[in-house]
Amino acid sequence: MPTTHPESGQKPSRISAVMRPVNSVVERFIPSALVFAVVLSLVVAILALVLTDAGPVDVLVGWGDGLAGLLAFMTQMALILLLGHALANTGPVRRLLTAMAGLPKSPGQAYVFVFLAAAVASLITWGLGLVVGGLLAKEVAAQGREKGLQLHFPMLVAAGFSGFVVWHMGYSGSGPLAAATEGSFIAEQLGRTIPITDTTFTWWNITAVVATIVLVAVALALVAPKAGDKIVELQVDARSSDDVAIDDEVVTPADRVDASRILTTLVGLALVAYLITHYVQGGTATLDIVNWTFLALIFLLVRNPFELIGLIKNAASNVGEILLQFPLYAGIMGIMTTTGLIAVFSDFLVNIATPGTFGVLALLSAGIVNFFVPSGGGQFAVQAPIMLDAANRLGVDPAVAIMAVSYGDQWTNMIQPFWALPLLAIAGLKMRDILGYTMVTLIASGIVFVGILLIVGAG
Repeated sequence: MPTTHPESGQKPSRISAVMRPVNSVVERFIPSALVFAVVLSLVVAILALVLTDAGPVDVLVGWGDGLAGLLAFMTQMALILLLGHALANTGPVRRLLTAMAGLPKSPGQAYVFVFLAAAVASLITWGLGLVVGGLLAKEVAAQGREKGLQLHFPMLVAAGFSGFVVWHMGYSGSGPLAAATEGSFIAEQLGRTIPITDTTFTWWNITAVVATIVLVAVALALVAPKAGDKIVELQVDARSSDDVAIDDEVVTPADRVDASRILTTLVGLALVAYLITHYVQGGTATLDIVNWTFLALIFLLVRNPFELIGLIKNAASNVGEILLQFPLYAGIMGIMTTTGLIAVFSDFLVNIATPGTFGVLALLSAGIVNFFVPSGGGQFAVQAPIMLDAANRLGVDPAVAIMAVSYGDQWTNMIQPFWALPLLAIAGLKMRDILGYTMVTLIASGIVFVGILLIVGAG
């Protein structure tokens, strides 16, 4: 891991000074995401007992029966992260990142460039965006030091993580994809699927993507360290090698097969052929199709099965916590569904919202819930049924409810430490090192999200 050091004789960053109290709260009082999931389960169980006619046995049975309710969705979410991480670490992608890292010629360009690259990668797949943000921040910092640029490494990492603020608006957005997938819990509730042309590829979501990227880029450029501010540079060039270790001994026929590119290429080409056929025949993007797209790229980019196995082993360590949490989220869904708690929450929202304000209220509630259910897929599973029911009763397009929840999830990710952890591990930093800058991203993106939902609500 890289280490950092402050340059002497310079005053503290203004952003760091302002955010110091928030940093302290985050570091001292925010527990792990797993603890949040357990606590939320208890809170929902208590609310069901207090606000509905359900008894303790009803709540327990609803929770237990619901634990297995998201197994397919859980696997799809885990695959997105696993494959995104593996794709980012394939040799060609790593070499592309190395080449791109030499493009910035000034500190300001470096910060904005890392953000833009991470944002584009996040729109492709959120797993890729997280990893690209960390890897590119390190590479830009290392090459910038070689060119004599004084780059504030925490700012580079914050810029990389800020790209994650648009992930749910892109190709791997779990909410829109779940709504577009036959047999999903959303399709079952609505009695139909909602194609991504009604969510991800609407004019207003695309407008919001562009506006968010532009406004956040400007905001980050404005708050970047100025002359005289404390600069924390990358001290040690700990860039990982592009190569995945391959067994030295290739002597048996089996070894030669494992070291050959033929089989991985054949599988990759077969997947590409299937995807082309799927779209030609009128198919649309679903969670599975998105995953097979990234799997095809990985099979085509790796050198052989040895490398693929190594990439998957490296990526698997990031998936375990998701697999552990999703049954708990499913249990929460089971409680809310069987006890009628969904209707209680929906009634409350309907009573305070209008068709014009529904999207903004859904955004704000999703932003709050994200602190307790940091997984975008898990949060969508818990919250979307409530919002869709309320939207139906208010006469609001369900696509607005889906995207409002999606916006709220990605919005407060900027100050929720859960998804920052993989990137921070790559960079060797802590949440407090970047929180001041990601708070700026929260404010800038929030302006866009609220604005676009008010426009859509007024229409």
